[in-house]
Amino acid sequence: MKLPFRTGFGYDVHALAENRKLIIGGQEIPFEKGLLGHSDADVLLHAISDALLGALALGDIGKHFPDTDPKFKGADSKLLLKHVFGLIKSSGYLIGNLDAVLTLQRPKVAPYIDSMRQTIASLLECSTEQVSVKATTTERLGFVGKEEGAAAYATVLLMASE
Repeated sequence: MKLPFRTGFGYDVHALAENRKLIIGGQEIPFEKGLLGHSDADVLLHAISDALLGALALGDIGKHFPDTDPKFKGADSKLLLKHVFGLIKSSGYLIGNLDAVLTLQRPKVAPYIDSMRQTIASLLECSTEQVSVKATTTERLGFVGKEEGAAAYATVLLMASE
């Protein structure tokens, strides 16, 4: 039986490293460090992908895009999210709403939030009013506060399209 609503939660974390571009929410953000990962390490899009996959019990992004597979080395996380959303659509669901939180001590990402929301809404074929992205620091506590990395959390409500 197909349920009318499904919810999912996603979480991702990546270390900051030298000689990497900082890509978050599909946006390149000028900064002296970037996030380290097998793909472009877009922590926000990875958390969103996991939330979507979790809503339909389809595993996680590691199952779909293993870091042991060379074809995903340096992969654009926008393409990964687009693929994940294709799985969601083919299962008969659409986005009700998405709420995400990025934790990053520096740089300040407030100037990029609207473009992140637009990019995510475009990838998920919904309106920006259905996509919330917030950013916060950890008040210099933990690995995020020590500027060692970034984390992102996402929740999603899926609605049956039929």
